[in-house]
Amino acid sequence: MKASIGDVALKAGVSNATVSRTFAHPEQVSETTRSKVLAAANALNFSVSRSAGILKSGRTYRIALLVGSRTIEWFTAEIIAGLNDVLRDAGYDLVIYPIEGLEARDAFFEKLPVRSNADAVFVSSFGISPDEVKRLGTAKIPIIGINTTSEGFDATVGINDKEGIKLIVRHLVKLGHRNLLYLYENFSSTLGFSSHNRIVGFQEACNAIGGLTARTLGVQEGDNILDVAISEMMASDNPPTALCFHQDSQAVPLFFRLQRSGLSIPEDISVTGFDDSTFAKEAELTTVRQRPYDMAVKAAQKALALIEGRPVHEPFETFPVQLQVRGSTAKPRTSPLL
Repeated sequence: MKASIGDVALKAGVSNATVSRTFAHPEQVSETTRSKVLAAANALNFSVSRSAGILKSGRTYRIALLVGSRTIEWFTAEIIAGLNDVLRDAGYDLVIYPIEGLEARDAFFEKLPVRSNADAVFVSSFGISPDEVKRLGTAKIPIIGINTTSEGFDATVGINDKEGIKLIVRHLVKLGHRNLLYLYENFSSTLGFSSHNRIVGFQEACNAIGGLTARTLGVQEGDNILDVAISEMMASDNPPTALCFHQDSQAVPLFFRLQRSGLSIPEDISVTGFDDSTFAKEAELTTVRQRPYDMAVKAAQKALALIEGRPVHEPFETFPVQLQVRGSTAKPRTSPLL
């Protein structure tokens, strides 16, 4: 039968709580007691390799990933896959913490330094304040940002969201579009998502070019972004000739909705996305490619180096973005929609 914590405690001559504390918080247990528990665990074949690593290094072999939503969308799924592929082989578990509201956010940043239950923290896509960085720093563990605009991290990976959307604007203008609409779902007011820079970049690009009718439209939570897009096309006296969506997952469903409305892409309207995610290629969606899996792999490698005290090559790394021109964009039609 597999040995239990109780078996280890009995053999080591300590309490069950002491065995648990030895594995979870080895820094709170004397060296003599740690040695006795390790010897008992080895003798009973109780998670020998894991136990030995924890006891000798003082590590938890657990790494936290903070994400800004309970919904695991394409970007986060790719991040998790990339992190796991590196960390799993190194013997680490990845624990995901959804940080949605102020209460969850405050609880995490307040308790982690006290619990010391992670060897590193990844923060994905949203910003954290200097005070939160400082609080995490008291845990004396590496903090790695993934596509976040905050400062104070030990290492970061990410893309230039502004430059990505500017590639879209320049492409549409080159085709002859002069009336653009950027659509996005409003973000949580308590989380500074890095993708907000796409909105800023869209505005900057349009202002720099000049002579454009360009608007950004934030859709409220609970409203259907496709309904808003179609209304803007059909009800306006001066409808946009191109719709720029904040991400592919919002743009792709429009292809099917427009077919039912008697409109087609790109003959009646040009459409762009951002991500080059699932089904973007199949839908012939013009978009901007980013590589979250590759970013996550690099982030995990940097984390392991920091944990082990090794030098990190290029601790702050920006990944390139690439415009993917496909069939969803063309020259604007010369006659009105209606």
